[in-house]
Amino acid sequence: MSEVKYRVAVIGGTGPQGKGLGYRFAKGGHTVVLGSRAAEKAEGIAAEVREKLAGAAGAGEVTGASNADAVAQCDVVLLAVPYDGHDELVASLASGGALAGKTVISCVNPLAFDKRGAHGQVINGGLGSAAESAQELAPDATVVGAFHNVSAVGLWDDVDFLDEDVIVVGDVVEAKEVAMALAASVTGRVGIDGGKLRLARQLEPFTAVLISINRKYKAHSGLRITGLGEPH
Repeated sequence: MSEVKYRVAVIGGTGPQGKGLGYRFAKGGHTVVLGSRAAEKAEGIAAEVREKLAGAAGAGEVTGASNADAVAQCDVVLLAVPYDGHDELVASLASGGALAGKTVISCVNPLAFDKRGAHGQVINGGLGSAAESAQELAPDATVVGAFHNVSAVGLWDDVDFLDEDVIVVGDVVEAKEVAMALAASVTGRVGIDGGKLRLARQLEPFTAVLISINRKYKAHSGLRITGLGEPH
């Protein structure tokens, strides 16, 4: 993996997952634009991230903008939004070709909750996922799935890196390599190539298992892949 630094638009950057990933990417030296429906709210969260990064050597710039403006400023777009309203948001961002030619990373988890706990929603009769929906809605972009199973609490903690792995799925190797490189800002090591985009159908709902584990053990669990040797 190269030491390329990216400009990343974090759509949903004011939520816990988006804010945490934006913080980690910027700490790793990447430029981050946090996006929100309201630019003022995004800039307020960006100020929080900048304050947390104060004194961090080599940290990248963090700003806030509207979702559309964030996308326009960056070549890499991270979708860190709730699944409710996901399709409408992606379609609006894709209108007019705004996502054309960009690498879009989806960490969206279609989950539902009832009195028995968290569980994955069935997308397209079991033959789809949020990541695949994003690719259909933005055919001129290249969508990969990554960062589904990373705890928002862990992302905002003061530890140097999270002791877990980021699994990346997608149909284009070069786009997966972008997400795998960004993963190093989170875990201290590049992400793991998990296969084709359709495997997001397994990664997205697996987050419900981690939520169940966290509830049982009062923890913030993650995934660690063994047997690959170091480095990945």
